[in-house]
Amino acid sequence: MPAQFTLPSSARVRHRRDFARLKQQGHRLARAGLVLNWMELPPQSDPRLGLITTRKLGPAVVRNRCRRLLRESFRLNQHCLQRPADMIVVVRTNLVGKTFAAVQTEFLAALRDAGLIKLNA
Repeated sequence: MPAQFTLPSSARVRHRRDFARLKQQGHRLARAGLVLNWMELPPQSDPRLGLITTRKLGPAVVRNRCRRLLRESFRLNQHCLQRPADMIVVVRTNLVGKTFAAVQTEFLAALRDAGLIKLNA
């Protein structure tokens, strides 16, 4: 598998301080199915993704499926980013039960609205 299509653990935001920094200092965009918080990084950095799924979404099976679909959307489209960024995605109940295509469309629309990817991507 090509390196640009892998999602190693280094591509994930994991620490509480990073989540807090992005929520306080980063930009915010709310959509129907998700909330995107992001902060641009220096050009040589790698983009990272963090996910927040609350228990309001449903049982663990539902929350984990939302996480898997969003991670896969990020993994497949990380090469489309114009510049690297740390991103936190807060999943809303509108995303629960949607297909992968619908989740990917919502994620890409949020990235377009945020100006992180090209319009034709």
